[in-house]
Amino acid sequence: MSDLHIQTVSSYELGLKLDMNPAQIRKDLAYFGEFGRKGIGYDVSYLIEKIKQILKLDRFLKIGLVGAGHLGIAISNYNQYIKENFSIRAIFDTDPQKVGQKIGSAEVFHLDDLQREIEDKGIQMGIITVPAQEAQKVADRLIDAGIRAILNFAPVNLKVPPNVYLRNADLTTELQSLAYYL
Repeated sequence: MSDLHIQTVSSYELGLKLDMNPAQIRKDLAYFGEFGRKGIGYDVSYLIEKIKQILKLDRFLKIGLVGAGHLGIAISNYNQYIKENFSIRAIFDTDPQKVGQKIGSAEVFHLDDLQREIEDKGIQMGIITVPAQEAQKVADRLIDAGIRAILNFAPVNLKVPPNVYLRNADLTTELQSLAYYL
């Protein structure tokens, strides 16, 4: 809403936009603190900043992507996440033809340089876009390098320790889910 230059918003207006009960919105926001004023509503800029703090999106997060194939290249060239404090700082691949290239704003390094580059660049998150048979090895290397959050695009279930947060992005499952609604 701040992109629309709206300075204040009421729980009623939020309810209409989100198809939610305004009372539930007030209750949910009140759980985290005092954000609005009765009869006036919520200051949009302040509310956005507070929600970012609650969701821990108020900091800049550096990402390492492993796999410079079609999907890895597409993700690296996708600029939308830059607005949200995310930045792919390094890409890793084993293909010597790709090492040294720049994709998006990141350089491609050899997978053997993963540990060093993660440490040097302060990378905190990993994205896996490698074939299924390589994904577990890549996940293990990311974890050994100190990565504690991984987004996996490989079509395989990875095993990670309890202190590592793993999200699987499975396009087939998403398409199957959509097919149900057709």
